[in-house]
Amino acid sequence: MVLRLVALPRQDDLEVSHVRVVRLRFRTLLIWASAFMSLWACPAIGQSAPTASNEILRRAQELIQKGNVAEARSLLNDGQNKFARDPAYNNLLGVIEAREGNYRSAETNFQQAIQLAPNFTGAYLNLGHLYQENATKDSLASQKALAIYQKLLDFEPSNTEANYQAAALLERKGSFKASLAHLTRLPPAAQERAQALALRLTDLAGLGERVQADDVAGRLLACQDLTEADVVSVLPRVGTSHREDLSVRLLEGLASRNLASPSSLQQLAQVYKKQKRWDFARSTLEKVAQTKGNFVPVLLDLAFVANEQGDRKGALGYLAHARDLEPQNAAIHFFFGMVCVEENLAQEAYTSLKKALSLNPNNPYYNYAFGAVALQRRDPREAIPAFQKYCALKPKDPQGKFSLAVTHFYSRDYDAARKELEVVVKFPETAAGAHYFLGRMANQEGDFTLAGRELKLALEVNPKYPDAHAELGVLHMKQREYALAEKAFSQALTLDSDNYNANFNLMVMYQRTKDARAKAQTARFEAVKKRRAERQLEMLRTIEVRP
Repeated sequence: MVLRLVALPRQDDLEVSHVRVVRLRFRTLLIWASAFMSLWACPAIGQSAPTASNEILRRAQELIQKGNVAEARSLLNDGQNKFARDPAYNNLLGVIEAREGNYRSAETNFQQAIQLAPNFTGAYLNLGHLYQENATKDSLASQKALAIYQKLLDFEPSNTEANYQAAALLERKGSFKASLAHLTRLPPAAQERAQALALRLTDLAGLGERVQADDVAGRLLACQDLTEADVVSVLPRVGTSHREDLSVRLLEGLASRNLASPSSLQQLAQVYKKQKRWDFARSTLEKVAQTKGNFVPVLLDLAFVANEQGDRKGALGYLAHARDLEPQNAAIHFFFGMVCVEENLAQEAYTSLKKALSLNPNNPYYNYAFGAVALQRRDPREAIPAFQKYCALKPKDPQGKFSLAVTHFYSRDYDAARKELEVVVKFPETAAGAHYFLGRMANQEGDFTLAGRELKLALEVNPKYPDAHAELGVLHMKQREYALAEKAFSQALTLDSDNYNANFNLMVMYQRTKDARAKAQTARFEAVKKRRAERQLEMLRTIEVRP
């Protein structure tokens, strides 16, 4: 008599925690343990069924089903001598040992049952599942499970459970064709169940069979017995097969049937983010936020997406909410501060970055960001410790030393600035800036020859450096080389029409030389100055964001 399966065990159970696996699987083990009821009628064993023995084993099974494992063990122990050679007894004792987490004892008992009754289907299935549940304890467990299922299939090739589990184990090994072969042995109705279709889809994805995989995905999403676990089990293999489109289709299908948990919705949102489909990512994350409530990682994701959309006010709103929930989270303050920088909210940026730095003073990027904002304030010297810390934490990054040099320059400590600049002038990424500031200092100190050499070197490195062109114009103007000065200012304004220094000094030169264009340039400079003042006011503005 062949045992009828109540349900195909779920493939995803093989990959969850040990505790959960044991809890879920033993419902099935107890069903299979009832095989001893038909064992006595199996000619392959060649035993008759003593009424007393049968009744004791039945009673033990009932106790296990009720959770009275200790009492069931006691009952079986009382009959140990009587049942020592009884395969049903050994099988049931294996269930108890497995229920109590005694892996090796359970293995021994199931093996003994199989040795006593080589065609005992239930014992094979129980042993196979025991191995699957204990794969983290035994590195050979999966291999042994596959071997047990294949032994069962040698004498019962159409066994649904053994074929399914063998297919699942082969898929995990990457033996996709062999896995598909076992799936084709399932009854037609079983092949169309969600679990079997999910496994078939992973095999086809692994083989790169796009058309067949798409067809199976459609059938899977239409299944009446579809669960979230079926889709989740497929996604890792689909991901390694570079089928992002299929991942989206599966997750969207899950969501459309209201089967997606917040975790799956988050996964869908991450795919949307990767594809830069910001509207879809944001709406999906909003659903997660509504489900999970005050969930900071979701709020941070929403802030990122909103910022990418250009909705910085929205990003600040999400971040303010997250900040209220986790006020000691430095990353939130840092993110808030960086969005404020993009919004020209200098005071908010300064306050948030300073808070982030106080919470995590050894983060190099927090130090750099705070230094960059502090440099724009009235006393640039406040930025020096932050840049010094960044240089200590990132000694191989010349940008840190360059920023420190610039801070020394604006703090009017030219010696300290020159010391740092002479180091970073050797690096391609900072060479142009270093030559520019060295030239600017030389120009201010009256060393026109050195200033000209440094500014020309800056423009050799970066010909499209408007500030270097403007400073070169100032140098020529100081030497009354007005034609060269005008040319340099014009080049700066071609690159940056609102360049403050170029507009200001061109106006000064026109006024000094009584040029007819002085009036027009004065008007232009006033417009540039007004825009600059507006930006500075904006930089000093603060906002109040309420979640």
